[in-house]
Amino acid sequence: MDKLAHYRQAIQTLLNEHASYKSLNPDIEREFVCDTNNDRYLLVNLGWEESRHIYSCSVHIEIRNEKIWIQRNMTDVDFAEELVEMGVPKTDIVLGFHPPFKRQFTDYAVS
Repeated sequence: MDKLAHYRQAIQTLLNEHASYKSLNPDIEREFVCDTNNDRYLLVNLGWEESRHIYSCSVHIEIRNEKIWIQRNMTDVDFAEELVEMGVPKTDIVLGFHPPFKRQFTDYAVS
């Protein structure tokens, strides 16, 4: 399997698994949104909390220039480490939610 196909499969497997976890609020669903044409992958929370409409993106991951960019992670899951455990090298993971100057202090790619 080539590198990009492996990255796509790893991201999809990971986010599909996390989308299957039930919310504490039964009126809120977790949805996995997968745009394979543009290599964008999202976990979205959608539903109602009493009379308040809930819509939020808790995870946003992209593939850019053959690297996995974690743009948003509003969970307690270390998706970067889980991707490493699935065979993705740290040098191909960018923590996009960190400012560029901070990335050099992580174990992951700068960009």
